[in-house]
Amino acid sequence: MELKGLILSGGAGTRLRPITHTSAKQLVPVANKPVLFYGIEALVEAGVTDIGIIIAPHTGDEIREAVGDGSDFGARVTFIEQSEPAGLAHAVLTAEEFLGGSSFVMYLGDNLLRDGLIDLVDAFRRDAPAASILLTPVDDPTEYGVAELEGDRVVRLVEKPQDPPSNLALVGVYLFSPAILEAARTLKPSWRGELEITEAIQALIDGGRTVTSRVVDGWWKDTGRLEDMLAANRLVLEDIETAIEGEIDGSKVEGRVILAPGAVLRDSVVRGPAVIGADAIVENSYIGPYTSIAEGVVVRRSEVEHSILLSGSRVEDLETRMEASLLGREASVVRTDGIPKTLKLLVGDRSRIEIV
Repeated sequence: MELKGLILSGGAGTRLRPITHTSAKQLVPVANKPVLFYGIEALVEAGVTDIGIIIAPHTGDEIREAVGDGSDFGARVTFIEQSEPAGLAHAVLTAEEFLGGSSFVMYLGDNLLRDGLIDLVDAFRRDAPAASILLTPVDDPTEYGVAELEGDRVVRLVEKPQDPPSNLALVGVYLFSPAILEAARTLKPSWRGELEITEAIQALIDGGRTVTSRVVDGWWKDTGRLEDMLAANRLVLEDIETAIEGEIDGSKVEGRVILAPGAVLRDSVVRGPAVIGADAIVENSYIGPYTSIAEGVVVRRSEVEHSILLSGSRVEDLETRMEASLLGREASVVRTDGIPKTLKLLVGDRSRIEIV
Protein backbone atom coordinates (compact mmCIF):
# COMPACT_ATOMS: atom_id res chain seq x y z
CA MET A 1 0.00 0.00 0.00
CA GLU A 2 1.39 3.37 -1.03
CA LEU A 3 0.92 6.05 1.62
CA LYS A 4 1.26 9.81 1.40
CA GLY A 5 2.30 12.02 4.29
CA LEU A 6 0.46 15.07 5.60
CA ILE A 7 2.26 17.31 8.10
CA LEU A 8 0.28 20.04 9.81
CA SER A 9 2.35 23.20 10.27
CA GLY A 10 -0.24 25.93 10.32
CA GLY A 11 -0.61 26.54 14.07
CA ALA A 12 0.10 29.98 15.49
CA GLY A 13 2.19 28.80 18.46
CA THR A 14 0.58 31.15 20.98
CA ARG A 15 2.03 29.19 23.93
CA LEU A 16 5.59 29.90 22.76
CA ARG A 17 5.22 33.65 22.34
CA PRO A 18 7.17 35.89 22.01
CA ILE A 19 9.43 33.49 20.08
CA THR A 20 6.60 32.70 17.65
CA HIS A 21 5.77 36.36 16.96
CA THR A 22 8.68 36.25 14.52
CA SER A 23 9.11 32.55 13.69
CA ALA A 24 6.91 29.53 13.00
CA LYS A 25 6.73 27.29 16.09
CA GLN A 26 7.54 24.26 13.91
CA LEU A 27 10.92 25.82 13.06
CA VAL A 28 12.05 26.38 16.64
CA PRO A 29 15.03 24.02 16.97
CA VAL A 30 15.48 21.07 19.29
CA ALA A 31 19.14 20.02 19.53
CA ASN A 32 19.82 22.60 16.78
CA LYS A 33 17.34 21.05 14.31
CA PRO A 34 13.89 22.50 13.60
CA VAL A 35 11.12 20.42 15.16
CA LEU A 36 9.43 20.10 11.75
CA PHE A 37 12.47 18.37 10.28
CA TYR A 38 12.16 15.48 12.75
CA GLY A 39 8.66 14.77 11.43
CA ILE A 40 9.76 14.85 7.79
CA GLU A 41 12.65 12.50 8.57
CA ALA A 42 10.37 10.11 10.47
CA LEU A 43 8.03 9.85 7.48
CA VAL A 44 10.87 9.28 5.01
CA GLU A 45 12.41 6.65 7.30
CA ALA A 46 9.05 4.81 7.20
CA GLY A 47 9.03 4.89 3.39
CA VAL A 48 6.60 7.80 3.05
CA THR A 49 8.24 10.26 0.65
CA ASP A 50 5.34 12.08 -1.05
CA ILE A 51 4.56 14.66 1.63
CA GLY A 52 2.10 17.53 1.82
CA ILE A 53 2.73 20.26 4.39
CA ILE A 54 -0.22 22.34 5.57
CA ILE A 55 0.91 25.95 6.09
CA ALA A 56 -0.72 29.14 7.31
CA PRO A 57 -0.59 32.43 5.37
CA HIS A 58 1.47 34.23 8.04
CA THR A 59 4.23 31.59 8.44
CA GLY A 60 4.04 29.75 5.12
CA ASP A 61 6.89 31.56 3.37
CA GLU A 62 9.29 30.82 6.22
CA ILE A 63 8.42 27.11 6.17
CA ARG A 64 8.68 26.94 2.36
CA GLU A 65 12.17 28.45 2.54
CA ALA A 66 13.33 26.12 5.32
CA VAL A 67 12.05 22.90 3.74
CA GLY A 68 12.48 23.65 0.04
CA ASP A 69 11.25 20.98 -2.37
CA GLY A 70 12.03 18.20 0.11
CA SER A 71 14.95 16.77 -1.86
CA ASP A 72 17.37 17.36 1.04
CA PHE A 73 15.27 14.86 3.01
CA GLY A 74 14.79 12.36 0.19
CA ALA A 75 11.17 13.49 -0.20
CA ARG A 76 8.91 15.35 -2.59
CA VAL A 77 7.07 18.14 -0.76
CA THR A 78 3.87 19.93 -1.74
CA PHE A 79 2.77 22.98 0.26
CA ILE A 80 -0.95 23.37 0.97
CA GLU A 81 -2.24 26.66 2.37
CA GLN A 82 -5.01 26.45 4.97
CA SER A 83 -6.92 29.72 4.99
CA GLU A 84 -7.76 29.56 8.69
CA PRO A 85 -6.96 27.29 11.65
CA ALA A 86 -10.34 25.55 11.57
CA GLY A 87 -9.34 22.17 13.01
CA LEU A 88 -7.47 19.02 12.05
CA ALA A 89 -10.38 17.58 10.08
CA HIS A 90 -10.60 20.86 8.16
CA ALA A 91 -6.89 20.50 7.33
CA VAL A 92 -7.58 17.00 5.94
CA LEU A 93 -10.34 18.37 3.71
CA THR A 94 -8.04 21.20 2.61
CA ALA A 95 -5.52 18.58 1.46
CA GLU A 96 -8.05 16.48 -0.48
CA GLU A 97 -6.63 17.35 -3.92
CA PHE A 98 -3.08 16.49 -2.81
CA LEU A 99 -4.20 13.20 -1.22
CA GLY A 100 -5.91 12.11 -4.42
CA GLY A 101 -7.76 9.18 -2.86
CA SER A 102 -4.63 7.76 -1.21
CA SER A 103 -4.29 6.50 2.34
CA PHE A 104 -2.00 8.74 4.36
CA VAL A 105 -0.09 9.42 7.58
CA MET A 106 -1.03 12.67 9.33
CA TYR A 107 1.67 14.10 11.60
CA LEU A 108 1.41 17.23 13.73
CA GLY A 109 4.45 19.33 12.88
CA ASP A 110 5.31 20.32 16.46
CA ASN A 111 5.42 16.71 17.75
CA LEU A 112 8.47 14.52 18.36
CA LEU A 113 8.54 10.71 18.53
CA ARG A 114 11.69 9.04 19.73
CA ASP A 115 11.23 5.73 17.92
CA GLY A 116 9.68 7.00 14.71
CA LEU A 117 6.86 5.60 12.59
CA ILE A 118 8.16 2.42 10.97
CA ASP A 119 6.23 -0.10 13.08
CA LEU A 120 3.02 1.93 12.96
CA VAL A 121 3.17 2.33 9.17
CA ASP A 122 4.03 -1.33 8.64
CA ALA A 123 1.04 -2.46 10.74
CA PHE A 124 -1.30 -0.11 8.88
CA ARG A 125 -0.12 -1.40 5.51
CA ARG A 126 -0.55 -5.00 6.67
CA ASP A 127 -3.97 -4.73 8.36
CA ALA A 128 -5.56 -1.95 6.24
CA PRO A 129 -7.99 -0.56 8.86
CA ALA A 130 -10.07 2.54 8.15
CA ALA A 131 -7.82 4.41 10.60
CA SER A 132 -5.11 3.81 13.15
CA ILE A 133 -4.13 6.09 16.02
CA LEU A 134 -1.11 6.35 18.28
CA LEU A 135 -1.65 6.46 22.05
CA THR A 136 0.48 7.17 25.09
CA PRO A 137 -0.22 6.76 28.84
CA VAL A 138 -0.67 10.09 30.63
CA ASP A 139 -0.95 11.05 34.29
CA ASP A 140 -4.03 13.25 33.83
CA PRO A 141 -6.25 11.97 30.99
CA THR A 142 -8.85 14.67 31.68
CA GLU A 143 -6.56 17.07 29.77
CA TYR A 144 -6.49 15.02 26.55
CA GLY A 145 -8.49 13.17 23.96
CA VAL A 146 -8.73 9.64 25.41
CA ALA A 147 -9.39 6.26 23.78
CA GLU A 148 -11.56 3.45 25.09
CA LEU A 149 -10.25 0.12 23.76
CA GLU A 150 -11.26 -3.50 23.25
CA GLY A 151 -7.91 -5.14 22.64
CA ASP A 152 -6.20 -2.80 20.21
CA ARG A 153 -9.49 -1.81 18.59
CA VAL A 154 -10.82 1.65 19.45
CA VAL A 155 -14.49 1.64 20.45
CA ARG A 156 -14.82 5.26 21.61
CA LEU A 157 -12.91 8.53 21.71
CA VAL A 158 -13.67 11.08 24.42
CA GLU A 159 -12.31 14.64 24.46
CA LYS A 160 -11.06 15.77 27.92
CA PRO A 161 -13.36 13.39 29.84
CA GLN A 162 -14.34 14.02 33.45
CA ASP A 163 -14.49 10.23 33.95
CA PRO A 164 -11.76 8.86 31.63
CA PRO A 165 -12.31 5.35 30.21
CA SER A 166 -8.51 4.82 30.18
CA ASN A 167 -5.26 6.69 30.69
CA LEU A 168 -4.37 6.45 26.98
CA ALA A 169 -4.26 9.82 25.24
CA LEU A 170 -4.07 10.49 21.51
CA VAL A 171 -0.63 11.40 20.18
CA GLY A 172 -0.36 13.72 17.20
CA VAL A 173 0.11 10.92 14.64
CA TYR A 174 -2.76 9.33 12.70
CA LEU A 175 -3.02 6.91 9.77
CA PHE A 176 -6.10 7.16 7.59
CA SER A 177 -7.77 5.50 4.64
CA PRO A 178 -9.70 7.81 2.27
CA ALA A 179 -12.81 7.05 4.38
CA ILE A 180 -11.75 9.82 6.78
CA LEU A 181 -12.62 12.41 4.12
CA GLU A 182 -16.20 11.14 3.93
CA ALA A 183 -16.42 11.29 7.72
CA ALA A 184 -14.94 14.81 7.87
CA ARG A 185 -17.51 16.09 5.38
CA THR A 186 -20.33 15.12 7.77
CA LEU A 187 -18.99 17.23 10.65
CA LYS A 188 -20.29 20.47 12.05
CA PRO A 189 -17.96 22.88 13.90
CA SER A 190 -17.40 22.08 17.58
CA TRP A 191 -17.77 24.61 20.40
CA ARG A 192 -14.25 25.75 19.46
CA GLY A 193 -15.46 26.55 15.94
CA GLU A 194 -13.31 23.73 14.52
CA LEU A 195 -13.87 20.48 12.65
CA GLU A 196 -12.50 17.97 15.15
CA ILE A 197 -10.51 14.97 13.94
CA THR A 198 -11.64 12.99 17.00
CA GLU A 199 -15.26 13.41 15.87
CA ALA A 200 -14.36 12.24 12.36
CA ILE A 201 -12.67 9.12 13.78
CA GLN A 202 -15.68 8.51 16.02
CA ALA A 203 -17.90 8.72 12.93
CA LEU A 204 -15.85 5.91 11.38
CA ILE A 205 -16.30 3.80 14.53
CA ASP A 206 -20.04 4.53 14.67
CA GLY A 207 -20.28 3.49 11.00
CA GLY A 208 -18.83 0.07 11.80
CA ARG A 209 -15.38 0.80 10.37
CA THR A 210 -12.27 -0.62 12.06
CA VAL A 211 -10.07 1.83 13.94
CA THR A 212 -6.95 0.30 15.50
CA SER A 213 -4.45 1.70 17.95
CA ARG A 214 -0.87 1.31 19.02
CA VAL A 215 0.76 2.49 22.24
CA VAL A 216 3.82 4.61 21.54
CA ASP A 217 7.25 3.08 22.11
CA GLY A 218 9.83 5.32 23.75
CA TRP A 219 8.83 8.91 24.37
CA TRP A 220 6.58 11.41 22.65
CA LYS A 221 6.57 15.18 23.07
CA ASP A 222 4.27 17.96 21.93
CA THR A 223 6.66 20.94 21.85
CA GLY A 224 4.00 23.64 22.19
CA ARG A 225 5.24 25.12 25.48
CA LEU A 226 8.62 26.22 26.85
CA GLU A 227 8.85 23.34 29.31
CA ASP A 228 7.99 20.88 26.53
CA MET A 229 10.68 22.33 24.25
CA LEU A 230 13.27 22.00 27.00
CA ALA A 231 12.16 18.44 27.80
CA ALA A 232 12.31 17.46 24.12
CA ASN A 233 15.75 19.03 23.84
CA ARG A 234 16.91 16.99 26.84
CA LEU A 235 15.50 13.75 25.43
CA VAL A 236 17.06 14.24 21.98
CA LEU A 237 20.43 15.17 23.47
CA GLU A 238 20.38 11.93 25.48
CA ASP A 239 20.93 10.06 22.20
CA ILE A 240 23.72 12.12 20.61
CA GLU A 241 27.22 10.83 19.91
CA THR A 242 30.33 12.94 20.40
CA ALA A 243 31.53 14.75 17.28
CA ILE A 244 34.26 17.37 17.70
CA GLU A 245 34.86 19.36 14.52
CA GLY A 246 35.43 22.82 15.97
CA GLU A 247 38.40 24.28 17.89
CA ILE A 248 39.14 23.55 21.55
CA ASP A 249 41.60 25.99 23.14
CA GLY A 250 42.43 25.59 26.82
CA SER A 251 39.04 24.05 27.47
CA LYS A 252 37.66 20.87 29.01
CA VAL A 253 34.95 18.76 27.37
CA GLU A 254 33.18 16.10 29.42
CA GLY A 255 30.51 13.65 28.26
CA ARG A 256 28.89 13.56 24.83
CA VAL A 257 29.30 16.84 23.01
CA ILE A 258 28.80 17.94 19.41
CA LEU A 259 31.06 20.83 18.43
CA ALA A 260 30.25 21.93 14.89
CA PRO A 261 32.79 23.22 12.33
CA GLY A 262 33.94 26.76 13.01
CA ALA A 263 32.83 26.70 16.66
CA VAL A 264 35.44 27.75 19.24
CA LEU A 265 35.75 26.76 22.90
CA ARG A 266 38.24 28.96 24.71
CA ASP A 267 39.14 28.64 28.40
CA SER A 268 35.77 27.00 29.11
CA VAL A 269 34.17 23.83 30.43
CA VAL A 270 31.45 22.00 28.51
CA ARG A 271 29.66 19.13 30.21
CA GLY A 272 27.46 17.08 27.91
CA PRO A 273 25.15 16.07 26.55
CA ALA A 274 25.30 19.37 24.69
CA VAL A 275 25.49 20.65 21.14
CA ILE A 276 27.33 23.77 19.99
CA GLY A 277 26.60 24.99 16.48
CA ALA A 278 28.76 26.26 13.65
CA ASP A 279 30.79 29.42 14.28
CA ALA A 280 29.61 29.73 17.89
CA ILE A 281 32.09 31.20 20.37
CA VAL A 282 32.26 30.09 24.00
CA GLU A 283 34.87 31.90 26.12
CA ASN A 284 35.61 31.75 29.87
CA SER A 285 32.29 30.02 30.39
CA TYR A 286 30.59 26.90 31.64
CA ILE A 287 28.09 25.07 29.41
CA GLY A 288 26.14 22.49 31.37
CA PRO A 289 24.17 19.39 30.35
CA TYR A 290 21.12 19.55 28.08
CA THR A 291 22.14 22.78 26.39
CA SER A 292 21.77 23.49 22.67
CA ILE A 293 23.73 26.45 21.33
CA ALA A 294 22.91 27.35 17.72
CA GLU A 295 25.12 28.74 15.00
CA GLY A 296 26.77 32.11 15.56
CA VAL A 297 25.96 32.29 19.28
CA VAL A 298 28.43 34.04 21.62
CA VAL A 299 28.73 33.05 25.29
CA ARG A 300 31.37 34.89 27.35
CA ARG A 301 32.08 34.81 31.08
CA SER A 302 28.78 33.09 31.82
CA GLU A 303 27.18 29.81 32.87
CA VAL A 304 24.37 28.22 30.83
CA GLU A 305 22.63 24.92 31.52
CA HIS A 306 19.48 23.07 30.34
CA SER A 307 18.70 25.83 27.83
CA ILE A 308 18.25 26.53 24.13
CA LEU A 309 20.08 29.50 22.59
CA LEU A 310 18.94 30.33 19.07
CA SER A 311 21.17 31.60 16.26
CA GLY A 312 23.05 34.85 16.71
CA SER A 313 22.14 35.31 20.37
CA ARG A 314 24.63 36.55 22.99
CA VAL A 315 25.09 35.84 26.69
CA GLU A 316 27.83 37.84 28.39
CA ASP A 317 29.10 38.61 31.89
CA LEU A 318 26.37 36.89 33.88
CA GLU A 319 27.27 36.27 37.52
CA THR A 320 24.45 33.81 37.99
CA ARG A 321 23.66 30.70 35.98
CA MET A 322 21.11 30.87 33.16
CA GLU A 323 19.01 27.72 33.15
CA ALA A 324 15.68 26.39 31.84
CA SER A 325 15.67 29.20 29.30
CA LEU A 326 14.96 29.73 25.59
CA LEU A 327 16.76 32.69 24.03
CA GLY A 328 15.51 33.97 20.69
CA ARG A 329 17.47 34.71 17.53
CA GLU A 330 19.89 37.63 17.88
CA ALA A 331 18.69 38.28 21.43
CA SER A 332 21.27 39.33 24.00
CA VAL A 333 21.47 38.94 27.76
CA VAL A 334 24.27 41.00 29.33
CA ARG A 335 25.11 42.05 32.84
CA THR A 336 25.49 45.50 34.30
CA ASP A 337 26.15 46.24 37.99
CA GLY A 338 23.84 44.67 40.56
CA ILE A 339 23.15 41.69 42.79
CA PRO A 340 22.95 38.33 40.94
CA LYS A 341 19.55 36.71 40.69
CA THR A 342 18.39 33.40 39.23
CA LEU A 343 17.33 33.66 35.60
CA LYS A 344 14.49 31.80 33.89
CA LEU A 345 13.80 33.36 30.53
CA LEU A 346 11.65 33.10 27.40
CA VAL A 347 13.07 35.90 25.27
CA GLY A 348 11.86 36.96 21.83
CA ASP A 349 13.98 37.45 18.73
CA ARG A 350 16.29 40.50 18.63
CA SER A 351 15.53 41.37 22.26
CA ARG A 352 18.14 42.70 24.67
CA ILE A 353 18.07 42.12 28.44
CA GLU A 354 20.36 43.85 30.94
CA ILE A 355 20.64 42.25 34.38
CA VAL A 356 20.86 45.15 36.83
